Amino acid sequence: MITIADRLAAAQQRIEQAAQKCARQTKDIQLLAVSKTKPISQIIEAYEAGQRTFGENYVQEGVQKVTELKSRYPDIEWHFIGPLQSNKSRLVAEHFDWMHTVSRDKIAQRLHEQRPAQMPPLNVCIQINISEEDSKSGIDADGMLALAESIAALPNLTLRGLMAIPTDTDDIAQQSREFAALKACYDQLKERYPQVDTLSMGMSGDLEQAIANGSTMVRIGSAIFGARDYTG
Repeated sequence: MITIADRLAAAQQRIEQAAQKCARQTKDIQLLAVSKTKPISQIIEAYEAGQRTFGENYVQEGVQKVTELKSRYPDIEWHFIGPLQSNKSRLVAEHFDWMHTVSRDKIAQRLHEQRPAQMPPLNVCIQINISEEDSKSGIDADGMLALAESIAALPNLTLRGLMAIPTDTDDIAQQSREFAALKACYDQLKERYPQVDTLSMGMSGDLEQAIANGSTMVRIGSAIFGARDYTG
């Protein structure tokens, strides 16, 4: 039987091979295990196999997991990677270490105001709608620097980089175009804000192309935890 530890090892091997192909260091690419819809038992299984960073897409589900696991596994780093309604921003501000999907001043301001004083600043990525699809969340590339300036002025947030969800396609050329466009945005942001160090792009189906184009964090779910069950 294939275990989560086996799948984690296989995912890490894919990252290593992709890094070698483009002469990058594996240590510069982080694997974020996307555990949305998966039970806590599987997160613990991944933790026991050495995984320490986990991504959640749904606020209530994520908060429940963070709350249940925080005392036993305080070294888990929790990333919120889903869309966020402003009326749920407090839950993210109070429970997560990272927020990947900031695309509006209003959300950034609320996260700043609601971040508890005893917690370190919330690490933030700006979500770019790099594919320019109406159905996708994220800010246009042209609005990136103005939003970054707003975030940088908020002491309870730390601007760390960019995140995007590219077009769902098997067309490698299109994948590469979109990833390269996001890398150009990232380089522009990093030039202005030297603390920026995170380019969150690439998932189970396209991590090789993402790494070839400079990704520093790949978000892997189904390749580790198996297909998701959205029923119930």
